Amino acid sequence: MGRIGRRAGALVIDWGLAMALSAWFFGGDPFANLSLFAAMQLLFVGVTGHSIGHRVFGLQVQGMDGRPAKPLAVLVRTALLCLVVPALVADADQRGLHDRAMGTILVRI
Repeated sequence: MGRIGRRAGALVIDWGLAMALSAWFFGGDPFANLSLFAAMQLLFVGVTGHSIGHRVFGLQVQGMDGRPAKPLAVLVRTALLCLVVPALVADADQRGLHDRAMGTILVRI
């Protein structure tokens, strides 16, 4: 499972990239920050199972069966992740509510 330090590091990278792109193309608009972050999560996690930050830290989003997360799971997981609070509430396995709700898990690869 992805340890909290790796998860936080991946989030910092992903959010930083979103902010950099937003600053470059949209003048740092806060809505653009969130939109770009969500788009990157949907695209990269949906296609490869990991965002750029996840890849840097050797993490991947999978279903509880070890298979790649399904597109609907990635969509809802991303929406919940963008709400922030579900990601902050974790269980004993360090799965945030966004992962528990969609039956996904962030694992070290």
